[in-house]
Amino acid sequence: MAEKEKQDYKVEMGSPPRSPRISAGGPAMSTASNPIFPILSYCGASILMTVTNKYVLSGYDFNLNFFLICVQSVVCVMAIQTCKSLNIITYRDFKMDEARKWFPVSVLLILMIYTGSKALQYLSIPVYTIFKNLTIILIAYGEVLWFGGSVTGMALFSFGLMVLSSVVAAWADITAAIANYGHDASETAVALSTLNAGYMWMLMNCLSSAAYVLGMRKRIKLTNFKDFDTMYYNNLLSIPILFACSLFLEDWSGSNVTKNFPLEYRNALIFAILISGLSTVFISYTSAWCVRVTSSTTYSMVGALNKLPIALSGLIFFDAPVTLSSVTAIAIGFVSGLVYALAKVKQGKAKACTLPTTNIPMSASSQSMRDGFKS
Repeated sequence: MAEKEKQDYKVEMGSPPRSPRISAGGPAMSTASNPIFPILSYCGASILMTVTNKYVLSGYDFNLNFFLICVQSVVCVMAIQTCKSLNIITYRDFKMDEARKWFPVSVLLILMIYTGSKALQYLSIPVYTIFKNLTIILIAYGEVLWFGGSVTGMALFSFGLMVLSSVVAAWADITAAIANYGHDASETAVALSTLNAGYMWMLMNCLSSAAYVLGMRKRIKLTNFKDFDTMYYNNLLSIPILFACSLFLEDWSGSNVTKNFPLEYRNALIFAILISGLSTVFISYTSAWCVRVTSSTTYSMVGALNKLPIALSGLIFFDAPVTLSSVTAIAIGFVSGLVYALAKVKQGKAKACTLPTTNIPMSASSQSMRDGFKS
């Protein structure tokens, strides 16, 4: 669950994931030496998960979001446990002390994935993908405040492009809604209300995503978790919380279950849910494969370029409006991600001249919070 988002944020922050310890059961040498295969596999896994989630969440009035995430977590734990039993991967065994330390991160992950699922339910894939870029800005300045990070001029320029692409995407969405339902004021109001709900969920998703990434960074330093360690603990600890939330907060009446799983589409929905759970494993493996075969720099660039095919998948597989404004928003979002990746690569090669924001005066509460992170 959410492995794609976790890996993407590592790419966006210029910190590719550690390669998990994988046995000889991996890809054959003939393909492992060719970078095109892991790159295409990673892009395909990302698109697969986004499209299947969108299919489930917005295709047939689905409203059991906690249940969906819970099933994804169960499938993910079962899949990686099977791989571990077959000696394909390895990760540390469950320990209660480590679970207690990691539990707050799992709670933040649940908030991130739930708000993301709600946003994806109301917004199109291109708009959702474009707005996700705004999380990079929150994470970058969280790094400045709490971890002594820096923001270069090139990165700041990419932030401006990200904001611009989001504004253009929102304007394109609103314009399309008015154009489609302009003859009926009530339908226009409903369409605009749906978009506003999506933007609110997107805002909460960006905030919770930034909190999750920053909190995870601190916990990884304390626990020395590898990729499959975090994947195992995140999903295992999330299952009981998600099950309880689904049981007590979601409507499990017969009529609502029938509404969520209509008989004529039931098998297809169940299959899509299972595929979305398995795709988290595929993303984790292909991202690690990509780092091993190529380089950290190439992986960062792939993460930035991958935004374009994900956004385009929404235009291809769903009824997202294809207008000059929507295409322009996708193009600007794509360029912003590329510029940010280049900024991180440049910053990694040489110490860049940082903006004054790296040494901005902090309030007593901010200084206290930063000291708390360092402790």
